[in-house]
Amino acid sequence: MGLTTAFGSGAGTSAYEDFHHTAFILLVGSNAAEAHPIIFHHIMKGVHNGAKLVVVDPRKTLTTKRAHEHLQIAVGSDIALLNAIAHVIIRDQLYRADFIERATTGFDAFRTSVATWTPERAAAITGIETDRIESLAHRYAMAPSAMIGWTLGITEHHNAVDNVMALINLSLLGGNVGRPYAGLNPLRGQNNVQGGGDMGALPNRLPGFQDITDPAVREKFERAWGVSISSQRGWDQTQMFDAMDRGALRGLYVIGENPLQSEANSAHMRKIFSQLDALVVQDIFLTATGKMADVVLPARASFAESDGTYTNSERRVQRVKAGRQAPGEAQDDLWIVTSLARAMGYDWPFSKAEQVFDEMRHLTTNYYGMTYDRLEQEHGLQWPVPEEGHPGSRVLHERLWDDVVVDKAPFTCVEWAPPTEQTTAEYPLLLTTGRRLAFFNTGVQSNVYDHPHNTGEWMEIHPKDAETLGINDEDVVRVLSRRGEVEVPAHYSEAVNPGTVFMTFHFPDEVMTNALTIDSTDPQSGTAEFKAAAVRVERLNVVVDK
Repeated sequence: MGLTTAFGSGAGTSAYEDFHHTAFILLVGSNAAEAHPIIFHHIMKGVHNGAKLVVVDPRKTLTTKRAHEHLQIAVGSDIALLNAIAHVIIRDQLYRADFIERATTGFDAFRTSVATWTPERAAAITGIETDRIESLAHRYAMAPSAMIGWTLGITEHHNAVDNVMALINLSLLGGNVGRPYAGLNPLRGQNNVQGGGDMGALPNRLPGFQDITDPAVREKFERAWGVSISSQRGWDQTQMFDAMDRGALRGLYVIGENPLQSEANSAHMRKIFSQLDALVVQDIFLTATGKMADVVLPARASFAESDGTYTNSERRVQRVKAGRQAPGEAQDDLWIVTSLARAMGYDWPFSKAEQVFDEMRHLTTNYYGMTYDRLEQEHGLQWPVPEEGHPGSRVLHERLWDDVVVDKAPFTCVEWAPPTEQTTAEYPLLLTTGRRLAFFNTGVQSNVYDHPHNTGEWMEIHPKDAETLGINDEDVVRVLSRRGEVEVPAHYSEAVNPGTVFMTFHFPDEVMTNALTIDSTDPQSGTAEFKAAAVRVERLNVVVDK
């Protein structure tokens, strides 16, 4: 949503190759080495070629160990830091005045909004020393090119979109967008997240991020589909859950998602799912959500059994082919959806993925010049590809460097707000969550086989906090929030700051971490604040079998 607001497209502006040649890389809220190892491989190529890598993260991670510098900020203080960096860049006149004048709007208002964000003010909130804030601002602004990357550490907050807008502001200050070796890069958490957005899996967009409120856009799709399309945006996931809670949504069709374990405040999720009249789940394994379903549709959806395309974080559309037959009664996702459509009276003429792709590309400028043959021959293409023969687009928004820029990019004034839940005497610690290398999300795909790293869930706690609470390393503890409680082994770790504990979602059958997290959401994106929940930790008289 942040990128779409600023540039009209919700996609990364650069290519992986740009990491190889940039001068400066700023990763914020991203443990890319473990959560995005392919992209991190490209980042390390840039480091090998001389780029400076700075990581902003509340935890010490494998990524921070590879960085030139790690700023271990307090959870949820990102905007305070980013506004202070902008303050220093403007104060010391290190910004690209020519680019700002020609290609942006709202700079004067933005300059006024960050005038009070001195390094001293930010230091008090973030825990980062003023001289380090000043140094980072200077190094970023003076780099001939810079790349910014972020992930869920930025977007899983109650002010997620504001976090992203603060990063966009920094990019505009340095003119680091619309040109090679510079850009803004949301590192996608799964291999086809970008493709899902491209296909219109958004409540206010049709394929190609085309605005559903635009009459010309609707008319084009209405002609192709032979149906009337409402101009009203639909519900996003959070709004659907709210509607389920109040009884306005009575049926749900879930494809490849496990919300009973992946969503915040899992006890509340179970309550509202139990109120549905009909729940259909389509997946490759029987998830916790599937176990509650009225109907389960076994899907042939694993990467090895699928035919179609994936679109990755650099907008590269890649062809994939099924390498094996699906087991048992499992069916291709397309077969399931078209069969359901026929049962509802719609004779969709699709028997293979290529037919769907061809229809979509003729309605979407970004994909128009792609064909399956081209994707195979050229090993993928980066959209937009507006016509056949077009080589694809490595860099987005090059228009910002035209002599006359018509569609300018706006600066956005954003103010910092602390996490929704603050620590108290009753709940003195802040739980933040994330991923580990060997596992994935709720473990639906990564926990179905044995491997040496399958050690189960544990909680990272700083030794100082453990000493205060009388907790020994590997003691089983009870972790409680205002919403629920779990029991989990505690491990001493200086990866977290004192006052912060860390857990993942990877083992919900044993430890339902989302029983603790808060379902406070960003009003703009609907994203829950998985990264900050107030908890307390109690020692139990249980010894872990070592």
